[in-house]
Amino acid sequence: MNKPEMTPYEAEQHLYGRIWMGLALLLMLLTPVAICVHYNAWPPITAVLKAMLGVAPMYWAVGIIEVLTYVPMLGTGGSYLGFVTGNLTNLKVPCALNAMEAAKVKAGTEEGEIISTIAIASSSIVTILVIAVGVLGLGQLRPVLESPALKPAFDNILPSLFGALGVVFISKNPKIAAAPMIFMVVLFLCVPSLSGSVSILVPVGALIAIGVARLLYKKGLLDKPAKEA
Repeated sequence: MNKPEMTPYEAEQHLYGRIWMGLALLLMLLTPVAICVHYNAWPPITAVLKAMLGVAPMYWAVGIIEVLTYVPMLGTGGSYLGFVTGNLTNLKVPCALNAMEAAKVKAGTEEGEIISTIAIASSSIVTILVIAVGVLGLGQLRPVLESPALKPAFDNILPSLFGALGVVFISKNPKIAAAPMIFMVVLFLCVPSLSGSVSILVPVGALIAIGVARLLYKKGLLDKPAKEA
């Protein structure tokens, strides 16, 4: 099978994406090195390896799962930018999906990739500005942010964000959405401790949705997508 050729846009995105990913990785590694050099305090290599042994496999698994799950949604440029700036599940993916929905473009198309990249870039800029304002005014804002009146709101930011997105996407095809939604609700009710493993369970839900969609399609219970003009 011949490997499909990349478009000029995709090739350019891969080139700049790899450069910025490499620079970001270098900066991340240089930060602890700079601290160690400045204070002349180097941790024993055995202690570093022992600490990594407990957390690294989990991060490797989540990293691979997030790439396989989110790259088809975000596209080339959006994926590079999203993975460099981070906070994909909570912020970047919802922003990109909402922007593509508002622009009436599909993920996987060149238009979708451009909208996704713009949405993630805008989200990153806004996040930096909000953090900068928060850091500068932390002393004045801290009593307000930690007030009992606002605590319930901050505790429910993520459910409200994905709840709003869920209404939009579930309403498009409730037959497909029902199976993974019921599975996840039952799973979290039976094993509440899994609420901290959302990143790992996202592809599980995706696989369930794909399997149910294929089964319903074969049985003729799903409408065939209309051909675009």
